[in-house]
Amino acid sequence: MVKILVSTVVDAPIEEVWDVLRDFNGHDSWHPAVTDSAIERGLPSDKIGCVRKFHLADGSELREQLLALSDMETTFTYCLLDTPVPLLNYVSHVRLMPVTDGDQTFWEWECRFDTPPGQEETLKDMVTNDIYLAGFEAIKQHMRLAA
Repeated sequence: MVKILVSTVVDAPIEEVWDVLRDFNGHDSWHPAVTDSAIERGLPSDKIGCVRKFHLADGSELREQLLALSDMETTFTYCLLDTPVPLLNYVSHVRLMPVTDGDQTFWEWECRFDTPPGQEETLKDMVTNDIYLAGFEAIKQHMRLAA
């Protein structure tokens, strides 16, 4: 099993960062890899169990399900249902915490998944760099533009 844990500090108050990240259907507005996204069956994007179907810049289609969301703890958890990449049993968790020295936000993004034998490092690098680290930089840019 592959485990990834990355974190960053965003130079924006936690309430502002949470407003962006808690929208399970909003990642197409800030993540550079996502071109469009829609919640299936017209459900609200914060309803536990809702499924988002989205496309990546290369045309790939993915489906992810919201497993948990807590405004009090500023966390959410989701899993991959369908993906062309062999990230098996993929579950991810996002957590925000306030950095009170400077009114910033600590963002932790972690996941675990299985892969076919021999693909562990390649897929770990892809998720870490193309999804998580690219997402961190994109949110930082998004928050600067919103300020």
